[in-house]
Amino acid sequence: MSNLSCPSPTDEHCGPGRHYASPVSKEALEGRGSALRERVPRSSHAAWSPPADRADPVALLSAEDEHRVAELVPLRYQRMLASPFAFLRGAAVVMAHDLATAPATGLRVEAAGDAHLANFGLYGTPERNLIFDLNDFDETLPAPWEWDVKRLAASAVVAGRTAGRSGLECQEAARAAVQSYREHIRTMAAWTHLEVWYAAVDATAVASLLGATEKLGERAIARTRAETGAEELAKLTATPAAGDAPRFVEDPPLVVHETGGPGSVSGMDRLLAGYAGSLEPERRVLLGRYRLVDAVRKVVGVGSVGTRCAAALLLGGAGAGDALFLQVKEASASVLEPAAGRSAYGNHGERVVRGQRLCQAASDLFLGWVRGADGRDYSVRQLHDMKRSVDATALSGPQLASYASVCGWVLARSHARSGDPVAIAAYLGNSDSFDRALVSFAEAYADQNERDHAALAQAVRSGRIAQ
Repeated sequence: MSNLSCPSPTDEHCGPGRHYASPVSKEALEGRGSALRERVPRSSHAAWSPPADRADPVALLSAEDEHRVAELVPLRYQRMLASPFAFLRGAAVVMAHDLATAPATGLRVEAAGDAHLANFGLYGTPERNLIFDLNDFDETLPAPWEWDVKRLAASAVVAGRTAGRSGLECQEAARAAVQSYREHIRTMAAWTHLEVWYAAVDATAVASLLGATEKLGERAIARTRAETGAEELAKLTATPAAGDAPRFVEDPPLVVHETGGPGSVSGMDRLLAGYAGSLEPERRVLLGRYRLVDAVRKVVGVGSVGTRCAAALLLGGAGAGDALFLQVKEASASVLEPAAGRSAYGNHGERVVRGQRLCQAASDLFLGWVRGADGRDYSVRQLHDMKRSVDATALSGPQLASYASVCGWVLARSHARSGDPVAIAAYLGNSDSFDRALVSFAEAYADQNERDHAALAQAVRSGRIAQ
C-alpha cells in the first residue's frame, strides 16, 4: 500500500516528500488507526485558540511580497480585502502556520495544501470526459491529512458567512464536508487499490446534487462540454489586421504584453522549449504541431496575484479553431514546508505537477514544468479546457452544504490515492465524533480569519501595507 504515514515529518523511515510501499496488513492498519484515538482523541481537533507566540498574519503575508511583481502587490491586497472568504483564499500561508500547532495523528498524505471550496471545479480529462476534482496544487506536499480537511471545513463556514447564510447553515456546510470525507474514505478503505485509482466524480453527479445553479447546473455542464477552440479564440484574442496572427486582448494590469520574461513571445518561447522535456514523448509530438504566436502576463486568482503568471497562444494548422492556450504559473516553496518538511523535488514546478498527478483522478494532457532562465520554477497546463468553477459565496444554504459534501468526497478520494485510507478510516470510525469536532474548529477558525481580515484592513489604513 502506498504510504506517506509518518509519526512526524522527520521520522527516519519516512522523510518528507518521499513515497514508500507498505507491507503492513489491513488488520494492522486498522489497529494503528484505532489506537491513534488514544494519543490524539478525535474531540481534540475541535480546539482553536491562537497561541501566545502566534506569527503576525500581516507579517507573514508581507514576507511573500518580496518575490512578487511589485506593481501587482496592491492588487493582491485589494482582492484579499474584498471579503473574509477572499482573505482566506489569499492567506494560505497564515493558516498553514496555524495548522502546524494543531493536533495531528501523524498519518500523512499528498496534501493539496490549499483545499478551500474555490479550489475545486470541473475540467476535461484527456479522454474528453468532464469531471469534478481539486484543481489547484500550488501548495501540494506530503503532510498530515487533517490539514486539508480542516481548511476545507473552515472555508465552508467562511464562505457561508460571506454569503450571509445563517449560523446553522454554515455549520451544516462544514458538517457536510467532513461527514462526506469520513464516509467516503471509509468506503474506499474497503476497495482495492485499483478501484481507488480509477475512481472519479463525474460532472453529472455534481449537477444532480446542486440543482440548477448558474455555474454547475446541467445546462452549464452541457455548454462546457460543447466549448470549442474557436470560441475560446474569439473570447481571448483579436486579429489586428487581415492576414495577421491573433493576439491576446490586453486588459491592464490583468493582461499585458511584456518586453521580457514569460509574458513576452521571446521569453515564452524559451520557457516552452524547456518545458517540452517534461512531457511524455507522444505529447511532445502533439505540442510540436503548434507554433507560438503570442504571450502575455496574466493575473490569476487571489493568492497567486503578483507571482509571475503568463498565458501563451499557440496555433496549429487545422483551421481557425486549432488553438492551444497554455498557462505558465510561477511555483515557489509550499507554505506547508516549514512544518511538513522540504519537497523531495528540486524544481517546485515539478513538485506541483507530481502532486497534481498523484491527487487528481485525471490530469491535463499538457501538464508539465520548467525552470526559467531567471532561475524561477514554473508549472504549465492548459489555460482553458472545459474548465468551470462555482462561486461558493453565491449558493443557497442547502446548495452550499451539497457543494461542500462533493468537495469532501473528492478530497477523500485524493487522500485515498496517496495515503493509507484504512488507517485514516479506522481513526475516524463510524460515529460523528470527528465531524462535530471539526464543525467547532471551523467556526472558531472562521472567527480567527475575520480578525486577520480586519488586521489586514487596519494595516492598509495605517500605511503599513501600501495600496
